[in-house]
Amino acid sequence: MELHQLRYLVAVAEEGGFTRAAAREHVAQPGISAQIARLERELGQVLFDRSARGVRLTPAGEAVLPHARAALAAVTGVRDTADELAGLVRGRVSVGMVRGGGVVDLPGLLGEFHRDHPGVGIRLVEAATDALLDGLRSHDLDLAWVGRDGEPPADLDVDVVLDVPLVAALPPDGPLGGTVTVAELAEHTLIALPVGAGVRAALDRAAADGGVTLHPALEAGSPPVLVDLALQGLGVAVVPSPAVEHRSDVRSVPIVPEVRAQIDLARRRDAPLSPAARALLDRARAWIA
Repeated sequence: MELHQLRYLVAVAEEGGFTRAAAREHVAQPGISAQIARLERELGQVLFDRSARGVRLTPAGEAVLPHARAALAAVTGVRDTADELAGLVRGRVSVGMVRGGGVVDLPGLLGEFHRDHPGVGIRLVEAATDALLDGLRSHDLDLAWVGRDGEPPADLDVDVVLDVPLVAALPPDGPLGGTVTVAELAEHTLIALPVGAGVRAALDRAAADGGVTLHPALEAGSPPVLVDLALQGLGVAVVPSPAVEHRSDVRSVPIVPEVRAQIDLARRRDAPLSPAARALLDRARAWIA
C-alpha cells in the first residue's frame, strides 16, 4: 500500500469519478484507475461501485475512507512538525476577511508577514461572515476575520480583534440630534452593510429588540463607502465608530442603547494549524495587542 494510492482513493471519493479525480491530481485517468485496482487487490475488497450511473463507494470503501484520510493527515503532520523543528515556514495559508472589515489593516499585516516569510503563498478571500464560517468548517480557510453578533460559535476558537459601538454617520448639517435610537433610525433613509455581515446582524437584532424592522435603501460592503454615500445626502449610514474617528467632514451620532460591532480572528477548534497559518496567527495576535 502506497500513499499515492490513498490520495487517489480520497480524490475519487470526493470528486465522484475517476476523470475528475485525475484532473485534480494532475495525472492520467488510466493511472488512477490502475492504482485503485491495485489497492483493491491488496485489500481483497472492492472499494468503488463502477456503474453507468457513476462511481460510488461500496460499504468497504466507506469503511476504509476515514482511515485513508487520517493516514494522509498524519503524513502532513509529520512534514509540518519537521518544518517547525527546522525553523522553516513555507507552504500556503488561506485567509478570509469579512466584507466591510476595512477598519482592520489586513493588507498591512499580510505585507509584513510576506516580507518575513516570502516562501509562503497567501490566498485571500473576501466574503460575508456566513460564507467565511462555512469556509473554515470545510477546511477551505485556515484563518478568517469575521463579524460577530452574540457569542462566538462553539466549534471555533477566536481572538477578539475589534469591539466597538456602531454610530450613525451623516453630514455636519444632517437631521439627527445628539443621540439616536434604532427606532428613530427607522424613520430615516438608511445606508448599511448587507445581510450576512456581522455588523448588519447586530443592527438588525437591535432593531428587532426595539420592535422595528429596518429597510436600508442603500447597501455597500465597505464602511468608508457607506460614509461617503451619506455625505452625498443619500441617507444616514450606520457604521463601526472607527470608520469615522479621523474624518472631520462627518458628524457621528451615538446610537442608544449602545449597539456594538465585533470582529474576531477565527479558526477551527478541531484541527491544528499548519506552521504557516500558526506563524500568521502569531503575527496577527501581535497586531491585535
